[in-house]
Amino acid sequence: MATKELVVVSSDVLPEVVTKVLEAKRLLAQGVCRTSTEACQRAGVSRSAYYKYKDSAFIYSEKLNERIVTFCLVLSDHAGVLAEVLNEFYRLDANILTINQNIPIDSAATVMITVRFNDLGADPSETVAELRKIPGVASAKIISGK
Repeated sequence: MATKELVVVSSDVLPEVVTKVLEAKRLLAQGVCRTSTEACQRAGVSRSAYYKYKDSAFIYSEKLNERIVTFCLVLSDHAGVLAEVLNEFYRLDANILTINQNIPIDSAATVMITVRFNDLGADPSETVAELRKIPGVASAKIISGK
């Protein structure tokens, strides 16, 4: 049985049908279109071509993997503390990718937050210092990313 290999190819050498399938997938993923039929019409690709390539063609962006940082915080169990942390990430123009919060034990909860900083966004190590200033943040550290 042949194994599948993934390759990265510049989009300017792809057949137009593949780039149209990628556009239809983007329209669906972002909620611009509600059905594959609508997305195919907007992207200008046939539904048969869409279904032929949709599970084999993906957008790869190195930027998606750059500046992704996971923070581990210990927050006091008081209303609004997590909201203040999220507001700080918003202020720093960070896109929140995941939030995992444990049940509070001894009035403190561990929260893991993974964010993506834009190219001009704040320095993650400076972000830790800002997070520590928030009332109710007992500790903050980076556990992965840069």
